Amino acid sequence: MSGQGFHVHGPHDHAVEHAAQGAGHGDSFSNNIAVMTAVLATVGALFGYLGGATQNDAALFKNNAAIAKTTAANSWNYYQAKSNKQNLAELAATLPGADAARYKGEVARYEGEKGGIKKEAEKFERESDAWNERSERALHTHHQWALATTAEQIAISLAAIALLTRRRWLLHATYVVAIIGFVLGAFAGLHVDPIGSLMGSGEAVHAAAGAAH
Repeated sequence: MSGQGFHVHGPHDHAVEHAAQGAGHGDSFSNNIAVMTAVLATVGALFGYLGGATQNDAALFKNNAAIAKTTAANSWNYYQAKSNKQNLAELAATLPGADAARYKGEVARYEGEKGGIKKEAEKFERESDAWNERSERALHTHHQWALATTAEQIAISLAAIALLTRRRWLLHATYVVAIIGFVLGAFAGLHVDPIGSLMGSGEAVHAAAGAAH
């Protein structure tokens, strides 16, 4: 505890401390793990930050979609109100003794106003769909960053176990998991969805096969 408050140690901190203590013995095995653990902790923290940022983006985009959807609904309600007035004017024009020319003019005016309102409502609906799509993409990227972060955390845990047990096969497993985390992070950073691409390719193959039959 310091004069500024207290610090709660996370799993990354403990793993780095264990590796640093082991590195003090001077053997290359411990030194390699110490350096690798520090790198993995830094990369894992970066992935975690990027994952949080994309999650915030997804929430913001979803909120924008809701606002646009509400605005579209209000426009459609206004459109319906104009339609009701138009219907009443059309009815009034047919009544005996009514000023048919006046009511027909109102019908034409309401029809013109409805066209502008309809375009506005459709525009906001398109905006809502676009924001929803951006939110889904951001949320998917967030899941990719989360997977990458989890892989780095698992690699750090394996490195700590390897340091304690002095098992080289565990060190090799740490390398494999760390590389998987790097690859997942690269996919997230490049906005690549390998699973979606494979599924899309599979659907295309099935569609081609169906067309051939």
